[in-house]
Amino acid sequence: MTDDAKDILRQAALDYHKFPKPGKLEIRATKPMANGRDLARAYSPGVAEACIEIKNDPDTARDYTSRGNLVAVVTNGTAVLGLGNIGALASKPVMEGKAVLFKKFANIDCFDIELNEPDPEKLADIVCALEPTFGAINLEDIKAPDCFIVEKLCRERMNIPVFHDDQHGTAIVVGAAAFNALHVAGKKFEDIKIVSTGGGAAGIACLNMLLKLGVKRENVYLCDIEGLVYEGREKDMTPQKADYAQGTTPATLDDVIEGADLFLGLSGPGVLKPAMVKKMADRPIIFALANPNPEIDPEEARAANPDAIIATGRSDFPNQVNNVLCFPFIFRGALDVGATEINDEMKIACVEGIAALARATTSAEAAAAYKGEQLTFGADYLIPKPFDPRLMGVVASAVAGAAIETGVATRPVEDMVAYKAKLDGSVFKSAMIMRPVFEAARTASRSIVFAEGEDERVLRASQAIMEETTDLPILIGRPEVIERRCERAGLKIRPGVDFKIVNPQNDPRYRDYWETYHDLMARKGVTPDLAKAIMRTNTTAIAAVMVHRGEADSMICGTFGQFLWHLNYVQQILGTGGHHPVGALSLMILEDGPLFIADTQVHPEPTAEQIAETVIGAARHVRRFGVDPKVALCSHSQFGNLDTSSGRRMRTAMEILDSAPRDFAYEGEMHVDAALDVELRNRVFPAAHLPGAANTLVFANTDAASGVRNILKMKGGGLEVGPILMGMGNRCHIVTPSITARGLLNMSAVAGTPVAHYG
Repeated sequence: MTDDAKDILRQAALDYHKFPKPGKLEIRATKPMANGRDLARAYSPGVAEACIEIKNDPDTARDYTSRGNLVAVVTNGTAVLGLGNIGALASKPVMEGKAVLFKKFANIDCFDIELNEPDPEKLADIVCALEPTFGAINLEDIKAPDCFIVEKLCRERMNIPVFHDDQHGTAIVVGAAAFNALHVAGKKFEDIKIVSTGGGAAGIACLNMLLKLGVKRENVYLCDIEGLVYEGREKDMTPQKADYAQGTTPATLDDVIEGADLFLGLSGPGVLKPAMVKKMADRPIIFALANPNPEIDPEEARAANPDAIIATGRSDFPNQVNNVLCFPFIFRGALDVGATEINDEMKIACVEGIAALARATTSAEAAAAYKGEQLTFGADYLIPKPFDPRLMGVVASAVAGAAIETGVATRPVEDMVAYKAKLDGSVFKSAMIMRPVFEAARTASRSIVFAEGEDERVLRASQAIMEETTDLPILIGRPEVIERRCERAGLKIRPGVDFKIVNPQNDPRYRDYWETYHDLMARKGVTPDLAKAIMRTNTTAIAAVMVHRGEADSMICGTFGQFLWHLNYVQQILGTGGHHPVGALSLMILEDGPLFIADTQVHPEPTAEQIAETVIGAARHVRRFGVDPKVALCSHSQFGNLDTSSGRRMRTAMEILDSAPRDFAYEGEMHVDAALDVELRNRVFPAAHLPGAANTLVFANTDAASGVRNILKMKGGGLEVGPILMGMGNRCHIVTPSITARGLLNMSAVAGTPVAHYG
């Protein structure tokens, strides 16, 4: 890298920390503070009630304060990253960064605490005195052997989890990577020889973990800057190193590397030479974890032995051993069950959870975050990526379960399945609201045909459908293309084996399909030749014909192309037997709950009758999500104050709705703010009969509905489920090109719900 490039990166990093406001953390209130009543509850006199409750029962601090979700990251700055002893103040950016990771990956609140205290026993005294404030302590960047002393004293004296991440976090991720590397190499823990460099906190903890996983003590050789750690050596020794003494005579790394199955490096750059790699056992495992420069460059190691399985601590090489795979989730599980400590069983559960996740199919979210990388389990993919959202549910629930089983949980979780679902719901924003839809879908196995079967999002959704539902995907596409893309994406599914496929270029049903389409469209200008051409090239029409013929229960299309183009063919083929498109309903999942919006796609300027039909359809579909519909008819006119087209149509729609009994609440016409703000609505129109804030907004044209939907998605952080095509008997749904693989999974659950479940 040139000096200019380094200067650019340096300035970019400094700007990141400085703008738009200094630092990476801020504190926000979780309760309103808008008036005197709020002040009286938050502080004097109301705060006294919470204080008294906690005095009478200390366990209630979790109920009335943030302590149960609050972690302290504590350091004295004596061993920071690759920077060494830079002092407490200079370490603050690192500790703030750690706090940000806690929040991002596990929604744990965190304070960074940097202490000017080099004496380990005094440092332990300070940390122990913090116990009333925090639910757990994360020790960070304290030099060895002081870190061992501090952790030991704190664990003995504190009744909350104390975890030194440099030791145990590194050990857990190394354990997971080693577990899978041995699986790839066809070796076992109990049989391998390990040579390790670096006798610091992380190195010792990693060796301790590997022993717990089955490595034999006599097969471990520990080296440091003075060479092999052997019995009787006096220079640069600690009790922790002495535990791994091997033999009674001096030796070098080069002397002991012969036949090693695993090299574990937590030392410095250039320690492991290519000639040493050549001496290692067949299919050697090389963990060169020194940062920023590893013990050996991966390319040099592979040149020395092409079969080597390599991991580093860097993000620009495969298999980054990154503590963020561990610490947020082990703390999440420990805090949730009120664990008094993080014991070996919890750490091993963490190892097993991380390792198992890498062997599973890669999530669509991780694939999107690491676009272009091959995320298929093997030598170059031993551990999952930090942005794999499944880490929360898998690892935290495994840790919580181990805490319960070993008796260190003070608030055991009774239903572990529900707890994992809750964890998943905190990561996948759609998980909780979609639960009743998935449960209804599981009552019957429905076949769902995807028109764009070659799209990677469809392939990932199909994998998830078979893992999470009882539905049967059918994909339209070329078999060789689908198989190649499944393999490239690291998916286990294969066409013709795990799911059915329709090849538009060569399918034995081709004649049946074009004749069916011609029969439907012969009096609408479609000739046999045109029908043949459409059934070769138009996958949306093919999918619709399959549903019409009963070869599939429902279809999903629209991952590319314009909504109304797809709707035209769907309506031609499936718009019979009383079915017609009523409107498109989009569920927007927001921070404060769900909001449904219609009609986002179908009728550009709906009539009053179409608006009323959309309201009725929306109410029916909203109930599918376990939500009681409260519908607002929205326009620029508000309760008759403007004589506009939208206002007139909305008022007529209200008359149609009022002409018959309805089993849902509705009101209109009104502005969106009046729909969502009860106090404002009551000031404008006290007689309104809509209880509370509306959760369903129906607009007078698609421009308004689609605009609100897109603003909420792009600026409000909303997650869309939909569009749900109403009026077609759940036989078809047309999505939009921005949909994700998880969005397709959600829509498959909607399509997989038997009609009887929602009318």
